Amino acid sequence: MPASVPRITTRNARFQQWQALLSNRTKRRRLGAFVVQGVRPITMAVEHGWRVDAVLFDAERRLSEWARTILETVDAAHYALSPALLAELGEKDDGAPELLAVVCLPEDTLDRITPGPDFLGVVFDRPAGPGNLGSVIRSADAFGAGGVIVTGHAADPYDTAAVRASTGSLFAVPTVRTASPRDVLAWVEAHRSAGVPIQIVGTDEHGAADVFDADLTGPTLLVIGNETSGLSTTWRDAVDQMLRIPMTGSASSLNAANAASVVLYEARRQRSRD
Repeated sequence: MPASVPRITTRNARFQQWQALLSNRTKRRRLGAFVVQGVRPITMAVEHGWRVDAVLFDAERRLSEWARTILETVDAAHYALSPALLAELGEKDDGAPELLAVVCLPEDTLDRITPGPDFLGVVFDRPAGPGNLGSVIRSADAFGAGGVIVTGHAADPYDTAAVRASTGSLFAVPTVRTASPRDVLAWVEAHRSAGVPIQIVGTDEHGAADVFDADLTGPTLLVIGNETSGLSTTWRDAVDQMLRIPMTGSASSLNAANAASVVLYEARRQRSRD
């Protein structure tokens, strides 16, 4: 470890600031940063060009080749932490991770998402659980979606639980927060006027058509509702089609993240036939 790298062994002001990023979304917004845990999420953040503010590593461990590469290639401040402090920030019960990253938040602007003729996007309306939100982002990445939009008072995609559940896909798929569905609807109308005929589809157990019978090959924005209350009235009024997922057995509906995965998979299946 170079002598110039600061070593942190007490819960000083800087450590407390990083600790606040784990659970305080207001602090994350104010400081413009969040903590990223895990090999794959950190690797994805670096590979996709996200700006890293700081890299924190275990001061007492012989680091792996991966960790050394991150330290050598990422242009960010480096800090050596005691294992106990790093374990706190890593939220691990089985010991300290060898490395964590503090990554800068991107702008919340819909301009980060660019619809085209084959656009597939997801809106998650007022998600309550960060884990569900992260799972939707992961599915969006897996099935080729070009962006995820989070509307209303909702879970934070930069919560550590959401980042973990996305397994790094947060860094590959533009994910944007908006205060109101109206912002998204205005964005859709602007792209429609520019020649991209985006259709808006929602899911509901009483939908008018089965998802497998709908044409999802054109530009499509899928709207998933809150885990408990479903779609808001604004979104129900805005959708062009309300689709249902055929099911057997006693279950009447799916978890929001699972429903999103089914529809995204069906859209990808239809498009792969062309």
